[in-house]
Amino acid sequence: MSINPFTPPVVKRLLNWKKGDGEDKWSEKAVKSLIKRLKKFPGSVEELERAISSQDPATRCITIPRSLDGRLQVSQKKGLPHVIYCRLWRYPDLQSHHELKAIEHCQFSFTSKKDEVCINPYHYLRTQAPVLPAVLVPKCDPSEFPAQPPAVDELSLLPPENAQLAPMEQVAPMESPAASLPDSPPTSYMSEDGDNSDRNDSALPSPPPPVVAPDAQPVTYCEPTFWCSVSYYELSSRVGETFHASQPSLTVDGFTDPSSSDRFCLGLLSNINRNPVVEQTRRNIGHGVRFYYIGGEVFAECLSESAIFVQSPNCNHRFGWHPATVCKIPPKCNLKIFNNLEFAAMLAQSVNQGFEAVYSLTRMCTIRISFVKGWGAEYRRQIVTSTPCWIELHLNGPLQWLDRVLTQMGSPHMPCSSMS
Repeated sequence: MSINPFTPPVVKRLLNWKKGDGEDKWSEKAVKSLIKRLKKFPGSVEELERAISSQDPATRCITIPRSLDGRLQVSQKKGLPHVIYCRLWRYPDLQSHHELKAIEHCQFSFTSKKDEVCINPYHYLRTQAPVLPAVLVPKCDPSEFPAQPPAVDELSLLPPENAQLAPMEQVAPMESPAASLPDSPPTSYMSEDGDNSDRNDSALPSPPPPVVAPDAQPVTYCEPTFWCSVSYYELSSRVGETFHASQPSLTVDGFTDPSSSDRFCLGLLSNINRNPVVEQTRRNIGHGVRFYYIGGEVFAECLSESAIFVQSPNCNHRFGWHPATVCKIPPKCNLKIFNNLEFAAMLAQSVNQGFEAVYSLTRMCTIRISFVKGWGAEYRRQIVTSTPCWIELHLNGPLQWLDRVLTQMGSPHMPCSSMS
């Protein structure tokens, strides 16, 4: 890599340990910015060199002051400090803080929300997606199935309830904004820094173990090349082609740049029937929404200056809400909208209840999100097709898993699959 000859020796040494092929100039600025902060703490620069050169998690915490919003700005780019330096020296393909977990003895981990933040890259581990258990599927008698398959899209016909969400008051001056759900169970609604301390999984009853038929065959989950497909709608009309996401981080925004593997730009899409309300809404999409698919979980983060509205049956099931409930996600907040392990548990239960029960899970694999304008019981618009601009995510891994389970169970009189 090319390093400025006037760069201080300590910066040169640290840059020589850089991972990946990122921007050299930006990396140099990021290291210089860090060294400037660390010099206020005697011995911290030397400890950082020792941690990186030895790759030793037993090294001590290396800290910098936490900013008001938790992020660090380096040459026009903002990011969480532990993510920046883990990406620089350990995980060059790191996408998000959701992929990192602090080791046990790290006293100043980012999620501890202390006044100082540890940026030692060897105090954080990359989280791994859990291995989903195979579903044991009995071979069923087709005569037991109904002549007509159940309707999958019943959520469009239900009057959606609403979960109104607002940023919480800051508890400490150094804490970044979080979000909460009033009058509802604790949730995985997360603050920008990824803290999830309010969640209380113990409040959710554990389902009874499924009864396994003696002739049951295992059907395993396979990760597809494209983890989700995204379609964009204006009112009831689909606009443009479906986008297929292969990267674990995907941004859907309102700009006119060409789309790429990790970005779906809606600004370039044309529609001759577009009305003024749609035009105005499109102008307010802005930075839109970012999706993360990490560790078997899907998160939606609102990057827009306006709220987004999410209907996720999987999330609603987790908290015992009406399946059609719509959650409002304010700017700078994010929500876990799908969990593969939860879906696997539901699938394992449903196989013993017959083809119809399994087929009905297809609705769990579809997530609808509207920009700027909401819908549901508290809004003038009652259904998603009345909102000016919205997208629909199809989660391909769970849908394909359902297909294989349905195939193993046998076909009803009128064949159908989760992709129909």
